[in-house]
Amino acid sequence: MAQAGRRPGQNETREEILDAARRRFAEQGYDGATVRGIAADAGVNAALLHHFFGTKQRLFAASMNLPVDPGELVPRILEGPEDEIGERLVRAFLGLWQAPEGRAPFLAMIRSATTNEQVATMMRQFLERAVLARVAEARGVPKVQVAGIAAQMVGFALLRYVIGLPPLVAASEDEVVAMLAPVAQYYLTDGVHRPDTPRG
Repeated sequence: MAQAGRRPGQNETREEILDAARRRFAEQGYDGATVRGIAADAGVNAALLHHFFGTKQRLFAASMNLPVDPGELVPRILEGPEDEIGERLVRAFLGLWQAPEGRAPFLAMIRSATTNEQVATMMRQFLERAVLARVAEARGVPKVQVAGIAAQMVGFALLRYVIGLPPLVAASEDEVVAMLAPVAQYYLTDGVHRPDTPRG
């Protein structure tokens, strides 16, 4: 039996630190959250946090684990009728934000990316490599078109979840899908390899 006050093992301690880091980064952004504050929330000494992660930058990267496995998410986007792929992509994106535990890492990334170039790089890499690039590869879509989809969705998330623009905050999932899905659909299907398509 473990002694009172001792933690069962390093894995549990590490997870408690990551949980505390996600909360702090989500609430305060990358620059506002401190190693000392995260350690205090986790109930550990700051030296132990450094032992596990080395730097705050590495801790941030580790704490940004996806709430879902992209290996499971991407097939759900790709499988099904081609003319609904834009809608599936947008609904999958919205699904990541709906639960508070899933939303927190993304809020931290968006808030931090506006002031910290390294975090902005992490966010770009996440968007490209975790989901959109895999969808693009499967669809044969140029990277610039994938970037266009990402810009639409991240811009929406910034205005709805960070700035709190009332019409977007009040919009239902179906209303959001009606706004964003046609753009995603075009770049994943109709707009593929047709950069000179005349504008309507």
